[in-house]
Amino acid sequence: MSSANNSKSFKPLALIKYAHTAMFMIASLGSSMGVQAQSIVVASTTSTEQSGLFTHLLPEFKKASGIEVKVVALGTGQAIDMGRRGDADVLFVHDKVAEEKVVAEGFAVKRLEVMYNDFVLVGPAADPVKVTGNDVVQALKKLAAANFPFISRGDKSGTHAAELRFWQMAELADKQGTGYKACGCGMGPALNMASSTGAYVLTDRGTWLNFKNRGDLKVLVAGDKRLFNQYGVMLVNPAKHPHVKAADGQKFVDWVTSPAGQGVIAGYKIGGEQLFFPNAAR
Repeated sequence: MSSANNSKSFKPLALIKYAHTAMFMIASLGSSMGVQAQSIVVASTTSTEQSGLFTHLLPEFKKASGIEVKVVALGTGQAIDMGRRGDADVLFVHDKVAEEKVVAEGFAVKRLEVMYNDFVLVGPAADPVKVTGNDVVQALKKLAAANFPFISRGDKSGTHAAELRFWQMAELADKQGTGYKACGCGMGPALNMASSTGAYVLTDRGTWLNFKNRGDLKVLVAGDKRLFNQYGVMLVNPAKHPHVKAADGQKFVDWVTSPAGQGVIAGYKIGGEQLFFPNAAR
């Protein structure tokens, strides 16, 4: 048999292999497109990520729904701006005034409360300014008077917004002393700066409990009712941004405020200490 005949006899087999390969590629593409369709973007705060909550929470949501959540962790102000631009499907943040404003503007659907914890003021264990207690406003007055180093996030986050409210309560807005430094950074980097420089800093308790580089820092001011830290969740309004994955986003909102989701939040602990307290049914 000639080599030409041998060549012809192998062509159908080659075509079959090619067809199988093409079908596999099409099937793989369809599968990947399906996974992409079953995902949402949640714009949230650095505290929910850096506390480790999402690592605990999101696998349970995916198990319940099949939907993957891609988190973009920013300061609350930046996260809300993502919602305004339609760059996220859901907002999970902690600045009630800003949250109610974005709903009133029509960029987000109904705001729902989901969980809370509290802010704490941490500083050097020796507490050189003697702020230890449960009055955050008096503590800030002492820090300003002493011109002692204080690290502010300065990033329009929920924690930064709370800090600014406390300075206003102390009648010291823009008069925080020469030791005041705004880092324009997330909670973790701000804590690292305070740890390395022996400064005071306001933090949410969740990030603090998960923070490993404490150095000489310890909680000095806690228990003040004004330190209450509420988190809210909202669907970005599909009427403003039609590309928003409203159905899947709503599933996340519904689940995280449901008994199942609330139970997962309550179950997140570090060293036996609960980081967040669900209150959606309140």
